[in-house]
Amino acid sequence: MGLIVLHSGHASKIFSKLLGTPTEQLKWREADEKERLWVVNPAHPIVAGIGEYIELPMEEMYGEHFNIPAPDEHVFISWFEGGEVFRSGVTYQRGQGKIFYFRPGHETYPTYHIKEIQQVIKNSVRWTAPSGTATPVYGHAEPLEQIEPKE
Repeated sequence: MGLIVLHSGHASKIFSKLLGTPTEQLKWREADEKERLWVVNPAHPIVAGIGEYIELPMEEMYGEHFNIPAPDEHVFISWFEGGEVFRSGVTYQRGQGKIFYFRPGHETYPTYHIKEIQQVIKNSVRWTAPSGTATPVYGHAEPLEQIEPKE
């Protein structure tokens, strides 16, 4: 199973538990400022169909330091009109599951109506979906071959 965490879901218990840190720690500000989401990994499937960046005319600012462990992959870095930057699109793998955190989406702005944001979410659903790889087997296991008794 995969997990997609949007905007303030960074403070959710499940995200914090999976990452092993108190993920609610960051700077924030509501000032109707412009955000530019830079694609920093253009080969990643989550950014398929997206250009060099996505510009949002008004957003809530999240700023560093964001108390998360080093991600497996950085996909987006945000720049805000007030000068801050933020790791706005990061991925992790935990066991067989993939996690994608995507920062945009404050409830007072029409962020989720923007075509590129919708494309990122669609792509992330495909990316986090189970891939059909081998499933590990745990617990008591019968031998694959006969074990000869030892004398």
